[in-house]
Amino acid sequence: MSLTPQQHTWAKRFRWISLIEGISFLVLLLIAMPLKYMLDYPLAVKYVGWAHGLLFILYIYVVFPTAHKLKWTFSRTFFALIASVLPFGPFIFDRNLKKSQHVDL
Repeated sequence: MSLTPQQHTWAKRFRWISLIEGISFLVLLLIAMPLKYMLDYPLAVKYVGWAHGLLFILYIYVVFPTAHKLKWTFSRTFFALIASVLPFGPFIFDRNLKKSQHVDL
């Protein structure tokens, strides 16, 4: 599928937000939570959790206009939403998006 310049911009924006949100989720799960529960350092979860929460909301906010602009099917939009709650989901969805729509960062 060939993208128009506007669609390419939307796809790149979505990919950046998706990857940053995915990284924040992994940092929360793999670094901040062990710090809280193993080393009794709850501030890590507080700050990383806030950052991840804001990025998650931004991700959800951007999924729908991106889906509209890129003419995603219902199932692709649904998988984009599901990917946001799975630890490696955004990276897998990003790989699929990159293959199917030929979008590089």
